[in-house]
Order: sequence, then C-alpha cells, then structure tokens
Amino acid sequence: MIILGIDPGLANTGWGVVEHVGNRFRCLGYGCVTTSATDATSIRLSKVHREIGEVIERYAPAEAAVESVYFGTNAKTAFATGQARGVALLATAHARLALGEYGPGEIKMAVVGTGGADKQQVQYMVRAILGLSHEPTPDHAADALAAAICHAHRRGAAALERLTGTTDGIADHAQTAADHEEAVR
Repeated sequence: MIILGIDPGLANTGWGVVEHVGNRFRCLGYGCVTTSATDATSIRLSKVHREIGEVIERYAPAEAAVESVYFGTNAKTAFATGQARGVALLATAHARLALGEYGPGEIKMAVVGTGGADKQQVQYMVRAILGLSHEPTPDHAADALAAAICHAHRRGAAALERLTGTTDGIADHAQTAADHEEAVR
C-alpha cells in the first residue's frame, strides 16, 4: 500500500510518500511545496494544487492522509491553512484517492505515543520508523510522513476490528488521543 501524507499550509505544504507492507514501512519520497508571501493567494494555492498533483502522478499512491487544521489563536493563519488544505484535498479527489483526515494530536499519538510530542520528537520517530539515515526536513515533510504512518496504523486497527469484532482498546486509545488534543486546544 502506498500512502501520501500531507501537512497543509499556505507558505509550506509538506508531503511524504510511504509504502506500507505488513508491519514494515519504507519512505519513497518527501518534500515541501513552498510559496512566496509576495504572490497572490490564488497563485500560491494553484502551486500547492499543481505540485501535490505532480507528487500523486509520480508516486501513484492508493490512499492519502491529510492533517486537519488546528484552529489556534491566529484565525488568519488558520484560514490560509484551510485554503491550502482544500486545494490539497481537491488534488487527492481528482486522483480518486481514499482519504483519511487526522488531527495533529492523533498523528503524534500514532507515531510518538503521546499527543503532546514536539516537532523534534516527531522527526526522530519518523526517522526511526522509516529507517532513514537522517531526520526528514523540513519539519512540514516530517509531519506529512507522520500523517501517512498514522493512516497506515489506523487502517490496520480498523481491519483488526472488522476481523475480530473487537477493538481491544483501539477505540479507547483513539478516544484518549482525541480527548488530549481537545484539552490542548
């Protein structure tokens, strides 16, 4: 299974492509779509859409994982991030990719084991999980790889639940992550 992870942002949209087979992960590629604040918003959004579409065409993922927008104290930034997220979602829809959407705390929980992990912890664990020789940079790309890893874990948990008819604590674990994320907000 090839999964595209996306960490949306108007200035920087991270992307990462992971192959997941059994319990093994392999990084196929990662990067960041960077736009200039001096360009019109429409030009910046067009670039995000176009470059995410090119990544999809190059790596042919079957599914995608997108980080949901964190609405912090800066509404202007959240709105711009939401716009970038929208065009990234449009690119995945055009490619007819199955899509998973995850909050930042849920992604951190799946990769690091705590929803309150910092950027360095995420980068370190992404490096370890993917067997990379160095931590992926920029952090937007590491976050995108983390989203793809989270999606693979969630797919596996859902499959296990369907097979066994039980969550074996999986739903409780996900709820705890969601509760923690809500408390952080």
